[in-house]
Amino acid sequence: MSFTQDRISKNSATVEVAEAPAPARRRMSTTERKRQILDRAIQYFAKHGIDGQLRNLTKGLGVTHTLLYHYFPTKDALIKAVYEDVFESRWKPEWELLLDDKTLSPEEKLNAFYIDYSNTVLTYDFVRILIFSGLSDHSISDRFFELLRDRLLPRLIRETRKHCGRSLRSKPSQRELEFLMGLHGGIFYIGMRRWIYGQAIYDAGNPNTEQEIIQDRISSYLHSAKILFTTGKK
Repeated sequence: MSFTQDRISKNSATVEVAEAPAPARRRMSTTERKRQILDRAIQYFAKHGIDGQLRNLTKGLGVTHTLLYHYFPTKDALIKAVYEDVFESRWKPEWELLLDDKTLSPEEKLNAFYIDYSNTVLTYDFVRILIFSGLSDHSISDRFFELLRDRLLPRLIRETRKHCGRSLRSKPSQRELEFLMGLHGGIFYIGMRRWIYGQAIYDAGNPNTEQEIIQDRISSYLHSAKILFTTGKK
């Protein structure tokens, strides 16, 4: 083969490679596209809040109004989907079974529950979206606190009363509920320090630090409850 023929041959190969068609992009299914929009909405709401105009939302999500409306006809429908994904889906029925377990002491139950609860719930998106909702229309925060009132707080009050040796029959008093929310809010504050204020937990290099903080708060709560609620006061 001559030098010229060799160059022609190589050039032809180069042209063939250059002209080879790019692989076709796989078209997303309806389920995948809806999931992608929901994931972007969760990220957007966690960073910017939920009290914004739709044009800013669609721009932030990188989708058109038409596409967003196709999957979520209203902003309320999108917020409902975010609530179900970030809040409702993380609720574990095992927590209720744990708190109803008669073989464990109240302190064992509260420790096991709150350690797993904090690991499951106190994430960037959960904490920030809950706070943003409380600062705007309460559409998410009200639903979440209703979940707590229905499925969690009565069980925690019951276990507190067991620890104090009190009757379990009467309806929880406002004083008991507020005292319990001091514990619950104190544990939620661990997430607020991290995801709202950007503050590191003390001794963050110790993997057991958060667990120890939770155990200390539960021990203090139960000790104080015994003093406050065994004197006959409501």
